[in-house]
Amino acid sequence: MSAETVKRVLVTGGGSGLGAAIVRDLAQAGYAVDFTYRASGEAAAALAAELNEAHPGLEIRAHALDLADKAALDAFCASAEEAGYHGYVHNAGQSADGLAAMFDQDKAEAAMQVNFFSLTRIAKSLVRGMTRARLGRIVAIGSVAALQANTGNAAYAATKGALIAYCRTLAIETAKRGVTVNVIAPGFIDTAMLAPYAAYRAGMEKQIPAGRFAQPEDVAALATFLMSEGAAYITGTVLPVDGGLTAMMGVHRI
Repeated sequence: MSAETVKRVLVTGGGSGLGAAIVRDLAQAGYAVDFTYRASGEAAAALAAELNEAHPGLEIRAHALDLADKAALDAFCASAEEAGYHGYVHNAGQSADGLAAMFDQDKAEAAMQVNFFSLTRIAKSLVRGMTRARLGRIVAIGSVAALQANTGNAAYAATKGALIAYCRTLAIETAKRGVTVNVIAPGFIDTAMLAPYAAYRAGMEKQIPAGRFAQPEDVAALATFLMSEGAAYITGTVLPVDGGLTAMMGVHRI
């Protein structure tokens, strides 16, 4: 890509885990990337330095931002409006485990701010520029937890369910102006977030038709494709990346 044709993409939660894989895959595909991070400052700086050395001219930039801080988010969005982003990947997320009958409202509201309301706030700041350019890509990282019930996931699933409903509506409102909006719904991804479940991993993998957890790169590849010209007619979709988990009935006979 020449300097004139390089497209810039914003990724939230890009300092580590799945977000870092998305940032890396976008850079390898020739996109300039801005990414936010909250706690992984050292890893974020190292990632930006690595990618700037590997892909000179793309100008990969890391931004410290706590999506739970509404004032900081507003300030970031004010500057983002002028950046001319081609795409936005909402990857940052916060867990909220607990039984539905023991719903913790404060914990759920904190997760809703990071998982959902920060998406709507950033999308609001970027969509106007995208519709003016008649070109834009928005990809939100959802979860299979919003598609099928799982014990202990009530609050978390609700945040991802809200994300899906919003993105599908935004998709139909912006489609005629060249903007696509899609949700990727990963299953279990082999990142540090699943470390607490290490003792159960073998049993969990047996329930996945593909027989393994996803690698971050499995999800990142789809996010990058959805940014491309080849994905121009894909909008309003929810795309599971789960090794067949949501396609399977939960009853095992063998």
